[in-house]
Amino acid sequence: MSKVATVEIEGKKIDLPLVVGTENEIALDITKLRGETGAITLDPGYKNTGSCESAITFLDGEKGILRYRGYSIEELAEKADFLEVAYLLIFGELPTETQLQKFNTDILDQSIVNEDMKTVLKGFPESAHPMGVLSSLTSALTAFNPKSVNVDSEEDMYKAIVKILAKFPVLAAWTLRKKNNQNLFNKDTNIGYVESLLKMMFQDDNKKNYKLNKTVVNALDKLLILHADHEQNCSTSTVRIVGSSHAGLFASISAGVSALWGPLHGGANQAVIEMLEEIKADGGDTSKFIAKAKDKDDPFRLMGFGHRVYKNFDPRAKIIKKAADEVLGQLGVEDPILEIAKGLEKAALEDQYFIDRKLYPNVDFYSGIIYRAMGIPTEMFTVMFAVGRLPGWIAQWREMRLRKEPIGRPRQVYIGETHRKFKDIANR
Repeated sequence: MSKVATVEIEGKKIDLPLVVGTENEIALDITKLRGETGAITLDPGYKNTGSCESAITFLDGEKGILRYRGYSIEELAEKADFLEVAYLLIFGELPTETQLQKFNTDILDQSIVNEDMKTVLKGFPESAHPMGVLSSLTSALTAFNPKSVNVDSEEDMYKAIVKILAKFPVLAAWTLRKKNNQNLFNKDTNIGYVESLLKMMFQDDNKKNYKLNKTVVNALDKLLILHADHEQNCSTSTVRIVGSSHAGLFASISAGVSALWGPLHGGANQAVIEMLEEIKADGGDTSKFIAKAKDKDDPFRLMGFGHRVYKNFDPRAKIIKKAADEVLGQLGVEDPILEIAKGLEKAALEDQYFIDRKLYPNVDFYSGIIYRAMGIPTEMFTVMFAVGRLPGWIAQWREMRLRKEPIGRPRQVYIGETHRKFKDIANR
């Protein structure tokens, strides 16, 4: 006998089925609720609403668990590289050596960005935020690839996926180089995906004077893996709901970039550095700001601590903390901002106030520190996040289309004026 929950509204009872996921998550299927009772649910921010069934990512915030397609984030970060994880997320299984080689080759074959895109980029003023530029350039890819993707064709889907994976990091690097008034280069096809991204970003205008650092490459590879997917967050839900209208892959990804831009989402790592800058400008006394954070009447908040999903230590933060230590040690960077960050981290990990509330440094805290040590400008932090999140967005869009999910159309509870008669202007 299937399990149901009985709901009674104004004397009318309805049995709603319970849906149980493979990790024993329980959901109440309310598909028939409005049709049979006229009622809807009200859930601001959709905090308790499952918008879909998905086989991509499992997250248990209470236990600090994050898995991609069943594989723990800890094991993937240690043993896989970013393209392997991208393949896993999108296609459901870790690639064989032959599949990975073909995947990499196909991406390299599509990595050249149309020269006319440079004209689009030149139209942006110097004041443009990199995320606004990246979102616009991603959307502009549609103009250079006007043919819609046939989602019933595995070949068409694969070509579209390879194309966006190939061109997106080029657009990200161009966004930085435009900001720095530097020449625009395409991908170096003789090195790996992550190495090529770093080289495109940092080589000088004569294509010289950039030496790849293995520690930096490994740290960035891990960061991209840790950001690759995170269940139905704001930007991922945006990609799915835009795609549900049968908008194309590039347009849906562009919408995801815009959603990621906000300081409550992908912009959090930028907010961390801005907070550290504020502390430095005030004199650098971390104990003062720890006290301010503990004062409920003080508006100051520690950015990069705690997480709205994880009620324990963010599992990604454990991994990236080690990478941050390695990068800072390897590069020997002397930066007062980074010293302040270390002071805040130490205080929060030892202070009972933060321990009791499980306010540990999260992945945004450490990623901001690593990006700064690498020499990546603060405004580019969220762009780097977007490069990492790209495979997750693709996987979610692909799953949504293959499952033939209906167009997203939330309801509302109207709280405005009831019916009013129109008054002519003389009588108002």
